[in-house]
Amino acid sequence: MKQDKYVAYVGTYTHENSVGIHIYDVDVEEGRMQERKVVPINNPSDLVVSKDRKFLYSIADEGVESFKIEPDGDLIPINQQWIGGMRGCYVEVDDENRYLFVGGHHDGRVSMMRLMPDGSIGGIADGVFHKGMGRSIAQRNFIPHVDCVKLTPDQKFLCAVDNGLDQVKIYRVDYEYGKLKLIDIIRGPLESAPRMIRFSRDGRYAYILYELMNMVEVYHYQLVDDQPVFEKIQTVSTVTHKEEDLCAASGMEISSSGRYLFCSNAGVNSVVCYEIDKETGMLDERFITKVNSDYPKVLAVYPDEKHYLTLNNNSNDIFTYTIDFEHGYSLQRCASVKIDKPNCIYMLKLQDA
Repeated sequence: MKQDKYVAYVGTYTHENSVGIHIYDVDVEEGRMQERKVVPINNPSDLVVSKDRKFLYSIADEGVESFKIEPDGDLIPINQQWIGGMRGCYVEVDDENRYLFVGGHHDGRVSMMRLMPDGSIGGIADGVFHKGMGRSIAQRNFIPHVDCVKLTPDQKFLCAVDNGLDQVKIYRVDYEYGKLKLIDIIRGPLESAPRMIRFSRDGRYAYILYELMNMVEVYHYQLVDDQPVFEKIQTVSTVTHKEEDLCAASGMEISSSGRYLFCSNAGVNSVVCYEIDKETGMLDERFITKVNSDYPKVLAVYPDEKHYLTLNNNSNDIFTYTIDFEHGYSLQRCASVKIDKPNCIYMLKLQDA
């Protein structure tokens, strides 16, 4: 049987030694990555691939940049566009490749960019600056910081996770006129610092990761009279009670089957795995692993769910771990992949595989 071929795109901070997006050939069965080349781009701190797998969009110092994905996974630059504010930190694209959405950590802006049929990025369709202050100004940065923008599974709404305001703002997306309209707000606990949101594979549940409270909140999601309704049903911790003051929850991803949710914790340098109840969406902890690295900022689960990896921003490496779900643990798979300031990753199954 012909084995599926995968590549991984790893975005980096380029203010030290890295120069852009690293492309790796991925051996999924063995849990290994081999670097193929590096595509120059300034500070590609986040990237996303279109649903049709034809284009990759990345954050850049200049705004955002688009690339054509070749059959072998190579990247061919298309164009760059300014986003109407300071450099972004997160990108999202709708399923029909109509708009690119950008979250801005530095200026609290959500930008909506038009996309062209050839994959190029057009002009700014809409932009919203978050306003206000967090509910405590004593111990942390309390101004707006949009750290994640994610479309709901029905593609009707954009969730803008604001780390500084302790909120997830919900915008209705007008695809015809290219507009965002605020219609609801999920308010997190005081000093919780929401970092990102993910949705279950069946679209019925949402998971919000909180950086400072080191926890995941689980919400039931549904449409009622064409309005989004989020109902909180569970809260789980990503660390033990003794580690709370030493930790900052950093990354969260759901496995391709939708059975498992993984979170990484900076500070204590660990990964926790939960099993997702397919009927209720609630989480049940399977294992916690101390990882052999410093600051596992984000993680990724291999497509066959036999391995996961962590991108470690301080130790400048990527480590892969083998998962044993039956006995509830994971072990380091092989030597690390050295890379300067890794910040994001996207694993892609190639079209001709």
